[in-house]
Amino acid sequence: MLFDKVKAFSVLLDGANAGAEPVFRGGQAVAGRVLLELAGAARVGVLRLRARGRARAHWTESRSAGSSTAYTQSYSERVDVVSHHATLLGADAGDPATLPAGRHEFPFSFQLPHTLVTSFEGKHGSVRYSIKATLHRPWAPARRARKLFTVIEPLDINTPALLAPQAGAREKVARSWYCTRGLVSLSAKIDRKGYTPGEVIPIFAEIDNGSTRAVLPRVALVQTQTFMARGAHKQKQAVVASMAGEPVGPGRRGLWQGRVLHIPPVGPSILHCRVLHVDYSLKVCVDIPGSSKLLLELPLVIGTIPLHPFGGRSSSVGSHTSLLLGWGLPELPEAPPEYSEVMTEEEVTAVGRGPFSLPPLPDPGMSLEGPYLACIQEFRFRPPPLYSEEDPNPPSSSEDMRPRCMTC
Repeated sequence: MLFDKVKAFSVLLDGANAGAEPVFRGGQAVAGRVLLELAGAARVGVLRLRARGRARAHWTESRSAGSSTAYTQSYSERVDVVSHHATLLGADAGDPATLPAGRHEFPFSFQLPHTLVTSFEGKHGSVRYSIKATLHRPWAPARRARKLFTVIEPLDINTPALLAPQAGAREKVARSWYCTRGLVSLSAKIDRKGYTPGEVIPIFAEIDNGSTRAVLPRVALVQTQTFMARGAHKQKQAVVASMAGEPVGPGRRGLWQGRVLHIPPVGPSILHCRVLHVDYSLKVCVDIPGSSKLLLELPLVIGTIPLHPFGGRSSSVGSHTSLLLGWGLPELPEAPPEYSEVMTEEEVTAVGRGPFSLPPLPDPGMSLEGPYLACIQEFRFRPPPLYSEEDPNPPSSSEDMRPRCMTC
């Protein structure tokens, strides 16, 4: 039977390692070949290729109406960002061709759109890219092969908006059983809004405990996935990194002078997709016994292009440097590692979980671990001295200013 003559049918992409998904970005060309291996001569009809990139959101919500009636509402939305079709062998109206036994390769190539969305796998949605080949044969079932590939859209943190410092302050009156126990205040600062995986976030915080009991400061990096469909939205949060500080006693003040939080290998922010967003924030909170916690949230963007040594020069060097020194921050650190160095192939190509799916993490109630220590190297390039048209050492003697004789 013809079915038995097909020994192998698969899609191979150029530049891909065995078992790994290749990584592309918008505007790149995707090239590869469809492999067909026959045990004997066989008749084949049409060989079609389809490349697809799709962002999808889907979830259900159960609602009750009255005491006994319940119904389930489904929300679903999808957007196609890549759609490419090609015929590699035969034609719809043509006669089937007879291929001899052996290995046959059918090359293909197409270009991705310049604007894409980073690959993502979440509980209520995903962004997936794939290539599917379909072999139609007379009097036999069609054979299909599918190959996934990953897209990582560049997100440069070397922009003025992402290099801007972030700061905030909150205060709360500690109460327990309607009794006032004092005022607890929190202020926190970080040097910029944009980071990349593998970096550390230096955190400067001040906790004033005016209550009668010790309080505990904590910090966490939180990922928020937002899915949108039919005018509704669904959110899911997960803590991806956390750290706890030392307790602050009653009437005492606690200071964080650059406590660092390490950013693990996580997927970049997704900011411009119609059906899903991936956002990050740094949440600094103070646990107050017998009262609700005091929470301060600073927005973050996780990018793919790390800070280069002169990234801060895109803005005013003088104002940016003076602001950092005013906060007691160290000078700008050296460039962090490239995104591809942090995300290993095993993490990107985890079977059945997608390139950027997160492992099960604790609830964003922030069950935090101990402090994570790291070291920041100082920035090696200092800004040049300010230019001045005035002579810094003017002549002081009247003899130096006396006109000389033309014959001397």
